[in-house]
Amino acid sequence: MKFFEVAPPKKVFEVINSFSPVSEELIHIDDALGRVISEDVFSPCDLPGFFRASMDGYAVRAKDTFGASQSLPAILRIKGEVKMGEIPKIKVGEGEAVKISTGGMLPEGADGVVMIEYCHRIDEETIEVERAISPFENVIAPDDDVKKGELVLKKGKRLRPQDIGILAGLGIASVKVYRKPKVAIISTGDEIVPIEKEPPPGKVRDINRYTLSAFCRSLFAEPVFLGICPDDFSRLKDLVEEGLRIADTVWISGGSSVGTRDLTLKVFESISDFRLLVHGIAISPGKPTIIGTVKRKPVVGIPGHVASALIVAEVFMSRLLRRLSGEDPVQDPPKIEARMTRNIESAPGREDYIRVKLIEKDKQLYAEPIIGKSGLISTLVEADGLVRVDMNKEGVYEGEKVEVIPFVSKGLW
Repeated sequence: MKFFEVAPPKKVFEVINSFSPVSEELIHIDDALGRVISEDVFSPCDLPGFFRASMDGYAVRAKDTFGASQSLPAILRIKGEVKMGEIPKIKVGEGEAVKISTGGMLPEGADGVVMIEYCHRIDEETIEVERAISPFENVIAPDDDVKKGELVLKKGKRLRPQDIGILAGLGIASVKVYRKPKVAIISTGDEIVPIEKEPPPGKVRDINRYTLSAFCRSLFAEPVFLGICPDDFSRLKDLVEEGLRIADTVWISGGSSVGTRDLTLKVFESISDFRLLVHGIAISPGKPTIIGTVKRKPVVGIPGHVASALIVAEVFMSRLLRRLSGEDPVQDPPKIEARMTRNIESAPGREDYIRVKLIEKDKQLYAEPIIGKSGLISTLVEADGLVRVDMNKEGVYEGEKVEVIPFVSKGLW
């Protein structure tokens, strides 16, 4: 690829999809939330494994209720009660009923449950049933939830609370997942100082270390901060090589634009086996982004301006972390439909990512653009997400329908 030959976002996504997931590990399901499973999981048994009531009521023979109504209820004898967690010793015969709670095991002879609302006790030994039921109504069969041998979780799936619940229900206490990707983060620039210091004129606090680290954690990756590096070739190269030793990907914040003091690409090119994949993306903000590989590990140069850095992370690095985490397929982010509150101009030939705030008015959702330069963190604090303006469009009109991409940190995808 020629120096700074900008790539369309679609091409960048293809590059990201070419990276391989990290290695696997076996963990307890207590620690599995948000992790990506690395093998298909098949059920070792039926779930729940027995006939159980799905409603509070009385276990009966369904045919004993046929024809029952409010005006002509069925009269049944109460045989006893099923205790929760016990195998019933009671059998249900003709004209008999057994009290049962939701989740209780259906006694032998019963093939349905009449909801408690349709049963009225006449005395201690008798109920009248005001509604007929069909066989196995209000009953969960042994394999209604999951059948033995069934594929329950597919390789590449990111685990949610309900996914962990089904593992628990099947007695699967440990699961194979991909490791959390380790992300080595380096902040560069003579103007950057630690946040604990009062920056003198001409210098700024290191914001990107914290935004990018928090971003990684939000996607279940493990950030490793290697420090603030001045514009020094040897020092930056040492840090990149350290990052390649200890992490799965290296991100350099700053130093990715074209300039005499920008060393990121020079440092990358000095490392054995480096291959440049992307130098420049046809987007705004975030054009001067570098993506390369060293021995199959992605190395990334992210713009130093804080809003540019985080938008590049939201649009591209989120996909990279999902890919390294083993997520397959890497899903497109969900989108929220809204209408634009004002006209926004856009230069053809690039994708613009507009920061917007969502506002509800008269039962309609609106996207209000938040205008600001790429170095302003406050515009991101105020925003709820991004609107992508296609590279073939010259802007968005007031009232036009748009799709808002919520920030990863909102936990919506």
